[in-house]
Amino acid sequence: MSAQSMFKKEFLAGLRASLPVFIGYFSVSFGFGTLAATQGLPFWQATLISLTNVTSAGQFAGLTVIAEGGSLITMMLSQLVINSRYALMSLALGQKMGKRFGVLERLITAFYNTDEIFALAMAKDALTVPYMLGLGVLPIVGWTGGTLLGALVGAVLPPVVETALGVALYGMFVAIVVPQIKTSRPHLTVTLLAIGLACLFRFTPYLRTMSSGLAIVIVTVVAAAVTALLFPVSESQEETA
Repeated sequence: MSAQSMFKKEFLAGLRASLPVFIGYFSVSFGFGTLAATQGLPFWQATLISLTNVTSAGQFAGLTVIAEGGSLITMMLSQLVINSRYALMSLALGQKMGKRFGVLERLITAFYNTDEIFALAMAKDALTVPYMLGLGVLPIVGWTGGTLLGALVGAVLPPVVETALGVALYGMFVAIVVPQIKTSRPHLTVTLLAIGLACLFRFTPYLRTMSSGLAIVIVTVVAAAVTALLFPVSESQEETA
């Protein structure tokens, strides 16, 4: 088989593997685009954010900071905390790439190395450059395209529909979290801690004056740190994971 045929075969394999991610990303990013439109962001700004970030939790948190006129320091801290896992995931994926991937290929992969793409890549026995390129195309298109459509639609929706979509967005996050907390005590603990701390920042007279972006950073760090202390992971568990 020629090199060109091999490249095409591996690239198409990456595309096929990422199709479910494309569908999921399109639906979630549609919610982000709609929310961005309700916060006053032009459709092109919302689309540019998705194209250059490709991170759901980070973008939603960043949108909160933008909507409240938060500082750049708050924005940087929130993104650093929320997206820090991607650095660890990229390190793990880099170990599997080996010498087949040069610096440029690693940088490109790191750009779109999300949770779902990381899982797909780690599940494959041997990674190739065309496979990883194919794995990233559809998720980026889905995430950016969904944001664009959501922002365009959200700009012309009546207030009642906008409110309904906002509620649906929270329902989506609940649907993601609930299955995890049913089977995992650490997930249940960190979720309850985060809810409790968030309520504390929302209703306590002094703390409620703090910006939402900074509150997100504090809640995330404290809840994660306490849960890590209560449920430490042994070295054998890390190797199994």
